[in-house]
Amino acid sequence: MSPRPDFNLLITLDALLKEGSVLGAANRLQLSPSAMSRALARLRATTGDPLLVRTGRKLVPTPRALELSQITAQLVEDVQSALSPARAVDLQNVTRIFTLRSSDGFVETFGPALIARLATEAPGVELRFIHKEGHNNRPLRDGEVDLETGVIGAQTDPNFQSQALMKDHFVYALRPTHPLAGRALTTAAYVAADHVDVARHADAQNRRRGPIHSALSELGHPSPVKVVVGGFAAALSLARNTDLVATVPALHTRDLRQGLICGALPFTVPGITVSQLWHPRFDADPLHRWMRATLREICAQAAQTAQADPAAPTTAAALPTVSA
Repeated sequence: MSPRPDFNLLITLDALLKEGSVLGAANRLQLSPSAMSRALARLRATTGDPLLVRTGRKLVPTPRALELSQITAQLVEDVQSALSPARAVDLQNVTRIFTLRSSDGFVETFGPALIARLATEAPGVELRFIHKEGHNNRPLRDGEVDLETGVIGAQTDPNFQSQALMKDHFVYALRPTHPLAGRALTTAAYVAADHVDVARHADAQNRRRGPIHSALSELGHPSPVKVVVGGFAAALSLARNTDLVATVPALHTRDLRQGLICGALPFTVPGITVSQLWHPRFDADPLHRWMRATLREICAQAAQTAQADPAAPTTAAALPTVSA
């Protein structure tokens, strides 16, 4: 097995060929003339060619050196580029597929603004949304997904990076012809109604229970849930077409709730913080960093616009970046 080549010699050779002298190359690389002479000797032994030969008072390149000069400059430039911090991305000319995984409601609410920003600032980026049905982060871990949004929980891989996008809290939603429409909703009236709840995971007894069931249980009320579904869009669709009451996060489902009567809950339910998550491999990627900043800006703007909504969440603009 032949010995591994010393790639540092490429930089030395490039300097010698560009300067045409040992002293010039030494000054270029901030080495002593004797160190550069030893490096030239190693180059001659490695290539089997004298590379630079003396003619009078100067050194001239051999045919082999002239041949190498055509490739060493580009090789050194490529290596220096690869080992340097990433440059700012040229958004107008970058071409890439960016995959974002999120639950229903997020795309409908924030997707249009993100698409509009891409159209003007990064027209060559193709955006792909993948539906998130649970807390399995395998696609993000395996590189199938660039960015993911959701609520950080016990199932979230602690090796991911995360950043808060917004705080949201729950509201009820019912159709305009619902018997409770037009009335002040009390806790008693809420409990007496039939409900559709959202739960994506089953517990140890294979029961699917969402946050509303938990909140009412803590208040000593029986569960009013008649139907459990796996997503907000399905819950709101049932509320729109039946007398079921849906309870969903306000800003997250802003566009999905159109045409429904919505209001604040008559009891306290803990809110949620929606975050964006990514694998550390993308942490320093320029396009990824731009996408994260853009999405956070869009969510903050949406939260500010929604302040007139009785269910409007507070913005997460002041929340820090933390490890998931």
